[in-house]
Amino acid sequence: MHKIMLIDDDKDVLNINSSYLTEEGYEVIIYCTADDAIKALKKEHPDCIVLDIMMPGTDGLSAVSIIKDMTDTPIILLSGRDSEDDRVEGLLSGADDYITKPYSLKELSARIKLQISKKKITKTANIISYPPLQIKLLTHKVYYNNDTEIQLSNREYELLLMLVSSPDKIITFEEIGKKIWGIYQEGDRRSIMVQASRLRKKLCEFNGLQNCIETSYGKGYKFIIPH
Repeated sequence: MHKIMLIDDDKDVLNINSSYLTEEGYEVIIYCTADDAIKALKKEHPDCIVLDIMMPGTDGLSAVSIIKDMTDTPIILLSGRDSEDDRVEGLLSGADDYITKPYSLKELSARIKLQISKKKITKTANIISYPPLQIKLLTHKVYYNNDTEIQLSNREYELLLMLVSSPDKIITFEEIGKKIWGIYQEGDRRSIMVQASRLRKKLCEFNGLQNCIETSYGKGYKFIIPH
């Protein structure tokens, strides 16, 4: 049974979400503050965390970075703020998904399921290698010349993995959005562009990787095999 951690200062929302997810077969633990949830993570090991942004004490965005230092558990942010800038800020905080209120319980459950399934994906080959770039699938780490780690966020890693899995092929914004966010909306395009820009900037620090992420304007991105 998968364990879900719900963090929200609205007890009504907590109870409604908890009841629904319990009926869906999840074990649910709830906390009214991020501070209490962070303390609980020393002994609890949830498969997914659903975290409200606006809370007293440590807010959701600040909590994301703290939690990510403790665990690689996927985090879904909940927010009443639905502007494009708010979504981008939420995703750049390190969260794995961002849901705006109001939302359906069915959608929440689907997004939780997606995050859990993505974490469980295993592949027969443990390494994808396009020298000098290596991606180690079991540890979700990326290396230059097999010895220098390239520090990437979860979303940057997922984007890179998606691109290198189909080299020299244009991966559209819609395909990227559906694969990484689960559901694509046109407003997600800017978020994807931000992630791609950050990924390209990090790769460009290494000789031979400066031009391996190519933009197809208006369409998406593709991975160019280093020469």
